[in-house]
Amino acid sequence: MSGPAAPGGGTVPRPTELSVVVPAYNEELRLRPTLDAVRRHLADGPWESWEIVVVDDGSADRTRRIAEEAAAADVRVQVVGYDRNRGKGYALRQGVAHTRGRLVLVTDADLATPIEELERLEKALAEGGAAAVGSRATPGATIEAHQSRLRELLGRGGNFLIRAVAVPGVRDTQCGFKLFDGEQARAAFAAARTDGWAIDVEVLQYLRRRGLRISEVPVRWAHQEGSKVRPLDYPRVLGELAVLKARTVRPAQLAVLAVFLLASVLLHRGRWPDPSARYLPDSLQDQNQWEWFFAVTADNVLQLRNPLFSDLQGFPDGVNLMANTVMLGLSVPFTPVTAAFGPAVSLALVMTLGLAATGLAWYWLIRRRLGAGRCAAVVGGLLAAFAPPMVSHANAHPNFVVLFMIPLIVDRALRLCAPDARVVRDGVVLGLFAAYQIFLGEEPLLLAAVGMLLFAVAYAVQRPAVAREVWRPLGKGLAVGAWVALLLVAYPLYWQFFGPRSYSSVLHGEGTGNSPLALLSFAERSLAGSRETSEQLALNITEQNAFYGWPLTALALAITIGLWRRPVVRALAFTALAAAVLSLGPEFRVPLTDVVLPGPWRPLAHAPLFESVIESRVAMVCAPALGMLVALAVDRLLAARPSHRALGSAAVAAALVPIVPMPLSTVERVAVPPFIADGTWRRYVDTARGESLVPVPLPDPGNAEALHWQTAAGLGFKVPGGYFNGPWGEERTGIYGAAPRHTSNLLRDVRYSGRAPRLGEAWRRQAAADLAYWKAGALVLAPQPGAAALRATVRQLLGRDGELVGGVWVWDLPPVTAR
Repeated sequence: MSGPAAPGGGTVPRPTELSVVVPAYNEELRLRPTLDAVRRHLADGPWESWEIVVVDDGSADRTRRIAEEAAAADVRVQVVGYDRNRGKGYALRQGVAHTRGRLVLVTDADLATPIEELERLEKALAEGGAAAVGSRATPGATIEAHQSRLRELLGRGGNFLIRAVAVPGVRDTQCGFKLFDGEQARAAFAAARTDGWAIDVEVLQYLRRRGLRISEVPVRWAHQEGSKVRPLDYPRVLGELAVLKARTVRPAQLAVLAVFLLASVLLHRGRWPDPSARYLPDSLQDQNQWEWFFAVTADNVLQLRNPLFSDLQGFPDGVNLMANTVMLGLSVPFTPVTAAFGPAVSLALVMTLGLAATGLAWYWLIRRRLGAGRCAAVVGGLLAAFAPPMVSHANAHPNFVVLFMIPLIVDRALRLCAPDARVVRDGVVLGLFAAYQIFLGEEPLLLAAVGMLLFAVAYAVQRPAVAREVWRPLGKGLAVGAWVALLLVAYPLYWQFFGPRSYSSVLHGEGTGNSPLALLSFAERSLAGSRETSEQLALNITEQNAFYGWPLTALALAITIGLWRRPVVRALAFTALAAAVLSLGPEFRVPLTDVVLPGPWRPLAHAPLFESVIESRVAMVCAPALGMLVALAVDRLLAARPSHRALGSAAVAAALVPIVPMPLSTVERVAVPPFIADGTWRRYVDTARGESLVPVPLPDPGNAEALHWQTAAGLGFKVPGGYFNGPWGEERTGIYGAAPRHTSNLLRDVRYSGRAPRLGEAWRRQAAADLAYWKAGALVLAPQPGAAALRATVRQLLGRDGELVGGVWVWDLPPVTAR
């Protein structure tokens, strides 16, 4: 029977009950059995009318001919084809566009999920919704033949990323067996733009954004040999996911991202005109050190050497890189950037983008967990990421600035407290996050754990019923996370604590806690700060770990009183207060008196892990706590009456404006001497014989310019001395720099005193022994304060003067083998 008349003549095609779309690319061996199986099942089933649409995705074999033969034998089979391979996404768009069914089934040509599973999907779709997707990951699914372990691992990792960034709640988006409402399918596939494997994700994302129900149905599945998924398809899918995520970003979200990125760029604007030629003087020697860390990590990766060790400085003993914060979690992925553009560019990118990402992560956490509005969360995120301690560390310590994993760790721990927590899964993810943070910075993770513990205790005291309910799943999840993290970092941690050049603890000296005045004063880089005042209250300009200012302290007190009824406010206030008190150290002096009192840090001062913490850094925990308090207050203000809003906004501005950070200071960098830059050093240092280049004086934490020489020379030579943490003495106590030797101490003292002592034969013998230990090929003295005295000292030690070459004084030494 023909359909009703259509305008202009002809008939309107009668709609069908079911359309089956089969994309096929080089499927000559499997397509005919698949089509036969589908036709038999549909013919014997309850379907009054059905059609099969085969899409030949530019096959180079007999796929299209087989499809056309099937179409010739059965009018319900139609073929769509084109000349070149365009990808699964393109094929499905073309196929679904040619369907007429009330329902549309999309199935792979290998029938890894048998067509008999269609009834399960139809039943689920009949209960309401736009799609029923076959799943291999839900309870009740049966895997009759597994893929290789590598494919399964990659698939699980991909599904995790998909849930995280695109389709939360759907465990298996990639199973090639999905049933759709016909109209919704045609709309979703028509709107899709992905040509590759991520088409399933884009279509499900389309339905989810429109609030349509998606059912996940357990099915039978068996791996079929001859998969068309190639190794390079996995990174392509990741790229497609990134594009999909970018397309879903709304203008308001882009504006938020722009705020944090602009704030970070403005802070670092002085270094970006030419990162390799600009230096942060307030980093002291840390910029040289960190650029060396990025350079040596890239070199180790490219040369397939152990990334946990190097003897390029501290020669011949070397440096335990895992025992130094080299941020392998970023320095390794940034290897291509470092190799192409140099370590200065990599470091500048990490500091700038990492700080912006940290602010964005705190913004996300505040929105997600406190329910604050967008504007309030931006204010809170800016305070958490750009508080005075963070800006102080932005001069020198990327491991204390790039903290974007900390909010994610906090969120995952809070998930374990939810009634519907999936303890094992969330525990595993928490362990993965913690393991990655260890490769970014262990001390920030320890401080974050302290802050989380303080918050948990304060909240549990207020809500004991909630604490009793969540402690078991939380404890189990933390145990799972600890095991996962330990499995991943066990060997690196073993290397750190027991490997070559490991140490027991680091000596920081006395007085590393905060003065109570530091909590109320302003930092050097704050709008209201001054260098003279802040320097008197901190170890150095890179360790201004408090300096929140008295107006913000007063505002936090007012917020706590005003929102006292909320348990989360009381818990945040306790966290900030307790962290501030702990940061005073083992003992502290009462301001304006000579009275010294014991500090609450004293019980922890010699505990494992805590013994190496600079106590004043504990005050950095206050930054996110204060950011969240301010975000809650701003959120309340925006909903208040206009008069209250104006008054409250003025109070918030009065507290925050004084601590607005000024751009970091930068200066023109000291030029690398031509002797190093043009490679002249190679005539004096025989690296093939294991010789080193010995700067005069040896590099140390107070003068590490020689590390810049090394990076400028492509790490072509090794140097004794250096700027790192290493062991000293039989007890392996951690110190800054290499273990001192008599000659290195002598040269350092001459540099700082500017006077050359009279030296006798004993000193000359000692210098010969030290130079032999360092396998010195040449001594190099660059222009610097005290250069004349240093030259005179080396002249006495060697019995001869050096030669002026390439802007430096050089003492060429006999070959190592000749000594």
